[in-house]
Amino acid sequence: MAAGFVASFIDYAVLRGADRMALLQSASVTEADLADQDNRVPVAAYQAAIAAGISATGDTALLLRHTLESKLETMSVVGQIVHHSASLAHSIEQLNRYLHLMAENEALTAADRFELLQRHGQVWIVDHLPVQGADYIGMEASFARFISEFRRSFPDQVFALEMEVTYAPPPHAPEYPDLFQIPVTFEATRNALRIDPVWISERSHFEPGNTYAFGVFTKHADELMVQLSRETSIRAQVEAHILPDLHQGSLSMDKVAHDLGMSRQTLYRRLKEEGVTFAQVHDDLRHRMARDYLTARKVSVNETAYLLGFAEASSFVRAFRRWTGQSPTAFRDGGRVMEAAPH
Repeated sequence: MAAGFVASFIDYAVLRGADRMALLQSASVTEADLADQDNRVPVAAYQAAIAAGISATGDTALLLRHTLESKLETMSVVGQIVHHSASLAHSIEQLNRYLHLMAENEALTAADRFELLQRHGQVWIVDHLPVQGADYIGMEASFARFISEFRRSFPDQVFALEMEVTYAPPPHAPEYPDLFQIPVTFEATRNALRIDPVWISERSHFEPGNTYAFGVFTKHADELMVQLSRETSIRAQVEAHILPDLHQGSLSMDKVAHDLGMSRQTLYRRLKEEGVTFAQVHDDLRHRMARDYLTARKVSVNETAYLLGFAEASSFVRAFRRWTGQSPTAFRDGGRVMEAAPH
């Protein structure tokens, strides 16, 4: 997901009394990871930061308060796009289009996450993301984001009228009337926010969008989407997760699957669809990193073996011969023209 969300939440939690270093450590991120709002960090990092912030402050509504008090455009280019959209329907279209720039979620199966539904004279924004267990904090934040952005942009106009959610009342449900300021039905059959119909009528308070600014922001977002599509194959995601632990040698597919928010079976299937296995990804990453280490000539063969998780240098030498047809020493000393030679 976008690092801007993690950075903004941590800043807010610190203002509420949490320790910054403890939050960063809980999320396994550094200040450098969060310096660029468009940088990508694991969703698990965001979840860990939220859990640590709630634990530190004792406030189960911490994410909800942050959402209501923050500005989307300070966390993601998607916020700028939404604020330069020409209508509510147009802004929801942009949210669906650029959703993955904010956060990815494997549980989303619908074609679009958000739907603008008109029925019996009522207008609803339906969120099709399924809610499981503690995921409710993401759903309440989803609707809080709509409400807060409209409250801030149109303070004198009514936007939200009522809310339906599939989850049970959370610990901070007694604060909902003050925070949301609308009736909320818990354990409903869907997650939806009813809004004033004026927002889809000709009397909508949306002003004509600034087409130039909109074009600038969508161009940037489109470039990010292209970059994201290159980086988010399941193989690339697995490599990103196992690279920091490569020196451990034996890696757990179950742990990687958990970190990616999916089951072992789902991870196996997704890798199979890309024509690889977990073991092949691990082996290929070792091969690539071995070449990088030896080419740089900053570490010895024995140190390279350790960095790649080989218990013995001899095991690394055998693996390197299998990969390249050469010994690591020969490769490092200049014989890099040979690759995968028969042996």
